[in-house]
Amino acid sequence: MKKNEHSAILLKKAIELTNTLDTKALVVIGIQPKSLPKMEIPVVIIGNEAEKKPANFHYLQLPLSLGTKNLINLASSFMIANEVIHEKDLFVYVTPSSLGIRRAEKTVEVKDEFFLQIEHIFREVLELAIELSLEGREGKPVGTIFVIGDTRNVIRHSHQMVPNPFKGYKINILDRSTREIIKEFAFLDGAFIINKSGRVLCAGRYLDIDLKKVIVRIPSGLGSRHLAAAGISKLTKAIAITVSESGIVRVFKNGKIIFEYNPRLD
Repeated sequence: MKKNEHSAILLKKAIELTNTLDTKALVVIGIQPKSLPKMEIPVVIIGNEAEKKPANFHYLQLPLSLGTKNLINLASSFMIANEVIHEKDLFVYVTPSSLGIRRAEKTVEVKDEFFLQIEHIFREVLELAIELSLEGREGKPVGTIFVIGDTRNVIRHSHQMVPNPFKGYKINILDRSTREIIKEFAFLDGAFIINKSGRVLCAGRYLDIDLKKVIVRIPSGLGSRHLAAAGISKLTKAIAITVSESGIVRVFKNGKIIFEYNPRLD
């Protein structure tokens, strides 16, 4: 049986479950249905957004590399935050290889603002950060920072610690063939600076954050990398993504952690 046929059968069974049980939503992960019957309950599709979508359809363009467990939890958090369903409501989820029922609850450390940031460049950088968390560099853990957007102000509030390896090159995060090049420079102290088009402008950039002037509050135990990420996201309109040597990926916006995830525990 072909993979697409397998997925289609699971999706059909998922729809049957929503009609049989008192479930409040359907979550479709990693399946791009050609069409769905008219649904009376909300449908959340994790994947690429369709050109046409009914009013009760919601699309989350999250990287599938987050893993099924975390994608289900994120979908649950999204539905609760946006009052699509309520906490403890039942929903059905389906993936290309699994089908199940869950109660809605907030189990991932994620703030509502996280869902407002889901766009192409951010999604690609988040996926790259997850890959770095899982793979490290040459099998060893690596910690780094990616700063996305508002590059003029970010450059103004930072300086180059080492010669910029990306100067004069048009390396773009959207070109997946360049990912290994970016990973090779993850060992450098400092941050990667990425503009809103996905071009990697700098690596090894020191973020000049005066914590006496820029007040941020992050959990105790987090070090200078996280303080710098929180600070630059508060001082500018940029989003910062950190990868710690322990493998935890965090997203900062407006000086706050809006997403925290450890891919190694999935």
